[in-house]
Amino acid sequence: MPFKTLVDTGTLARHIGDFTIVDCRYRLEDEAWGRREYLAGHIPSAAYAHLAQDLAGTRTGRNGRHPLPEVDALKQTLGRLGIAEGVQVVAYDQDSGMYASRLWWLLRWLGHESVAVLDGGFAKWVAEGRPVVAGDEPHAARRFSGTPRPGVTMSADEVAYKSSRPDWRIVDARSPERFRGETEPIDRIAGRIPGAVNRFFKLNLDEDGTFRSPEELRAELREVIGGIPGDHVVCYCGSGVTACHDLLALEHAGLHGAKLYPGSWSEWSSDPSRPVERSES
Repeated sequence: MPFKTLVDTGTLARHIGDFTIVDCRYRLEDEAWGRREYLAGHIPSAAYAHLAQDLAGTRTGRNGRHPLPEVDALKQTLGRLGIAEGVQVVAYDQDSGMYASRLWWLLRWLGHESVAVLDGGFAKWVAEGRPVVAGDEPHAARRFSGTPRPGVTMSADEVAYKSSRPDWRIVDARSPERFRGETEPIDRIAGRIPGAVNRFFKLNLDEDGTFRSPEELRAELREVIGGIPGDHVVCYCGSGVTACHDLLALEHAGLHGAKLYPGSWSEWSSDPSRPVERSES
């Protein structure tokens, strides 16, 4: 049975050599950090994927900070990482899954369902005293032949239309203060998409950094989206990365079919003609 949302450290430890493992560690303030950490020590047999170079496309100034990669380029990247049809993939990052969930979503976007995020990430793996290896590891390239699934992304215009519909929910994964428009440390304008509701992605995690149970997530997410079905939910964040964490939580909770607005706030706020909403604390 394939793993499609999360996998625990014990299961991964039993399947080293069976699964294709991808290290997605990254820091916005130091983009070379993840690669350095990978070389210093990583889960045995893991390959490394860089968020900006491998899991995002070319920025134009109008398409957001981490636009989706070109499909052919992404397929080449995935093949280089050793991913092909029928392969179980496990993605991990430093702890929360905020970057690993981006690879999780990209693979699902291209039709590859056998992909999961390591619950608790590298921090939990190391805390349990599990093996770590240093240096680069050679990986045999494979041919990845997936194609984009229709209906799993939304454009800015589609989001603008859906935001006015009572039978849809637009969910913002950013911190509450950014959602309210009190502060904006990265993008040019503070605020949110009008009509959006907030589900800060870190609320998907317990105090130990692992995901809450499906039952807990379902109850909490239902408070956010109400009775709206999963396939009428659109998630966004600052640049389309942590929104994937909310999408992973929705899937793990059994609320299937939510969409991603890839450009997210960084794209939305780049166009002064688009409306902006703010609120008090």
